[in-house]
Amino acid sequence: MSFISVFDVLGPNMIGPSSSHTAGAALIAYLAQKMINGPLVKVEFTLYGSFAKTYRGHGTDKALLGGIMGFSADDMRIRESFRIAKERGLDFSFSVNEEETEVHPNTVDIVMTNAAGQRMEIRGESLGGGKVRIARINQVQVDFSGEYSAVIVIHQDKPGVAAHITKCLSDKNINIAFMRLFREAKGHTAYTIVESDGRLPMDILENLRENVHVHDVMIVQV
Repeated sequence: MSFISVFDVLGPNMIGPSSSHTAGAALIAYLAQKMINGPLVKVEFTLYGSFAKTYRGHGTDKALLGGIMGFSADDMRIRESFRIAKERGLDFSFSVNEEETEVHPNTVDIVMTNAAGQRMEIRGESLGGGKVRIARINQVQVDFSGEYSAVIVIHQDKPGVAAHITKCLSDKNINIAFMRLFREAKGHTAYTIVESDGRLPMDILENLRENVHVHDVMIVQV
């Protein structure tokens, strides 16, 4: 009688047994790595709730590590993500937080460090059915589904920045599906997330950075 691993089960859109614990986890990490310039040299995962309890048995750890290396939820390489990460020289770790309970049961914090020393922290939630939500970027509460291509603008909360962003998008004939602003506090760091119906042109990055109050711009293509 042969042993069959859960990672030998290939569903229509994912590797693994659970849309929440594998496909959702992979998508969270996949979106996270799109928000920082690669290559990554270190990544730390902190798991909460049911993620923390079942992450080894359900393969959440393999899915997260695969997603952070750019593997989609149905990529067969997820089964070998530990080996591949070690071969690439990616320093990775997993820890659990059982003290903080006021979170979604499928929550992970991902702290990424790239080769240039840039550090970014993302909190993601797996909502079920392969759907996810990015709930926090660098301690700022946000709400980003990853279902649309998006441009994320990190800027100072100053008058005129939102108008600058919309003008840049209009000049490129980009159709806005959703546009939301999140901020630490009035006048402090803010995140404007614009989700588009179509793919975003990469040359919009330089246009958006022309405003003196814009700190950084990221494009997440889906």
